[in-house]
Amino acid sequence: MADDLDRLFERLVSVLADDAPGRLAIPFPASEVYERLVPYRSNRSILKVATHQDYEMAVLRLLAGERGYASVDPADVQDVLQREAAESNPDPGVFRQFPDAMLNLNRLAAERFLRGDRAYAPPAASLPSLVPPPPESAEAADREGDEDAEEAPLAGATFELAEQTEAPRQCPYCGATLPGSRKVNFCPQCGQPPSGELRCPACGGEVDVGWRYCVSCGRATGFE
Repeated sequence: MADDLDRLFERLVSVLADDAPGRLAIPFPASEVYERLVPYRSNRSILKVATHQDYEMAVLRLLAGERGYASVDPADVQDVLQREAAESNPDPGVFRQFPDAMLNLNRLAAERFLRGDRAYAPPAASLPSLVPPPPESAEAADREGDEDAEEAPLAGATFELAEQTEAPRQCPYCGATLPGSRKVNFCPQCGQPPSGELRCPACGGEVDVGWRYCVSCGRATGFE
């Protein structure tokens, strides 16, 4: 079953593939993950994280190299993040001390996710080879081209299918069952949208999951 780390990796790969599939193979500053590509405020519903601390912990685990989804350069920075993630009471935001560290995604894991293979995490004892395969004959290349034509593409339709399967069946805020026969913009029980920012039903101010009262107007939110 997917957890916060899996969902963060999925979202990051989807955003990069939607922008330009070639970006998956290009290292980029680790700070882009939480500042521009998958920021907390606009992705917390998709990531299903209840608090900002949970989000930061998922980012820390990703940058620490957990499950082999990514690696960080320089290596001593990743060592620091790995040690912090292993602590019994870690500082989840410690990665913000290294905004210039470069993040390299595991291309094998990313391609498996884009192909729709849910078991996309690489084995713990092995990492994908970055060495290109030896050149092939023209005849062999033609045979492989025919086989590849029968497979699903890495981006495009595959990405759209992944988005469709994530349509919520229950309200992420109050747990009520959402109608499945029509488009749902707001939950019929608590009035909250099934995705996006959580708002106070009285004043419309932004609130977090678990808040019983709005910090802007003091009114009861109606959910916990």
